Amino acid sequence: MHEMSLCENILEIINAQADQQAFSKVDLVRLEVGPLSGVEVEALRFGFDVVMRGSVAEKARLDIICPEVAAWCASCNKTVSIVERYDPCPACGAVNLQITSGGELRIKEMEVS
Repeated sequence: MHEMSLCENILEIINAQADQQAFSKVDLVRLEVGPLSGVEVEALRFGFDVVMRGSVAEKARLDIICPEVAAWCASCNKTVSIVERYDPCPACGAVNLQITSGGELRIKEMEVS
């Protein structure tokens, strides 16, 4: 389950920010997890609770935003929403799409005190 190591990396980022910005408690962590990121959201939630124990984020709420997958179609020059990586363009049916979002995993924001 690589979600545990992802949560450990998230905690490293939180700790670095706590040192840098001098906060002692994290109330909310908002993550953006794209459908193409390869992350199992429920496993990430479980790992977050386990890994954050004893840290400044021990009681933090985890809010996960799952954005749509967006791609740019070179054939019709449109940005479109798709579900899977190799879906055809819903506007023109072409298959030469370039993914522009949907694979991200990032800390969008934190509420701290």
